Amino acid sequence: MSSSGFSPAPPSVFNGEDYHIWVIKMNTYLQKFDLWEVIKSKVEPAPLRANPTVAQIRQHSDERTKRHKAMSCIQNSVSNVIFTRIMACKSLKHAWNKMKEEFQGTERTRQQQLLNLRRDFENLKMKEEETVKQYSDRIMAVVNNIRLLGEQFSEVRIVEKVISTLPERYEAKISSFEDSRELTSISLTELINVLYAQEQRRASRLEEHQEGTLQAKTRLASSFSRYKGKKTWSDKPKTDGARKYPSCPHCKRLSYPSEVCWFRPDVQCKIYKQIGHAEKVYKNKGKQRPNQPQQPRAETQVAEEESDQEE
Repeated sequence: MSSSGFSPAPPSVFNGEDYHIWVIKMNTYLQKFDLWEVIKSKVEPAPLRANPTVAQIRQHSDERTKRHKAMSCIQNSVSNVIFTRIMACKSLKHAWNKMKEEFQGTERTRQQQLLNLRRDFENLKMKEEETVKQYSDRIMAVVNNIRLLGEQFSEVRIVEKVISTLPERYEAKISSFEDSRELTSISLTELINVLYAQEQRRASRLEEHQEGTLQAKTRLASSFSRYKGKKTWSDKPKTDGARKYPSCPHCKRLSYPSEVCWFRPDVQCKIYKQIGHAEKVYKNKGKQRPNQPQQPRAETQVAEEESDQEE
């Protein structure tokens, strides 16, 4: 046992689940107290011979003590349900192998598990809505299960798997790696960090674009609400042709209101000073003189009303 004062805590109690993880923790814990070799040993300590020496007695006692310590560590690291399955085992090796066979299976079972895990690894592919870290976690979960079954799995193979199954949005970054010839030397952690940084930049740009679009929509909605209810020139009613008025009671025309009619009974001609018509009814009113004698009414030439008369 190490001379340092460090005393590691025992592994968590094994209850029948995650045996591959528990056995690794147990291995480390037993090595700390120089007890792992006792479990690996297939030979039980030989009984003492007749008339043993002090050294032989001490060695035999140490071997038996180690086995009892190792058995105590195992029994205290399993639940009561698991303990009842190994309590009848007389030797440490028997108890350890019984747990291994029940929870890890035979070699044939192990090979079948490895085959299924290899198939799962080959079928892995990154989803469009998945982040690169989520995808790497899925890959490592399968890889770790393969490693727990005792098979070596290189990091280069994992890197190749990640690169070959990335979506199209990472194509530019992968091409830059190929051009710089870094694919053969890049580690999995470095690859994931680079891809994650690119992912964050893309998300940031997308967020800025969405904020700009939202601000534009907000300004447009504000402008619309400000001018809502106001009539513009395009909202004014349009008329087809000349505007029509009620029939004039003086001349029966419809092209102007009665208030501006030239034949109103209260209007006086400024040329002939007569009541009942305006001077505009004469075509040659501009040639008449105010002091010119008044001509008979019958001789006056009444002009046809012009469509563009003034109001």
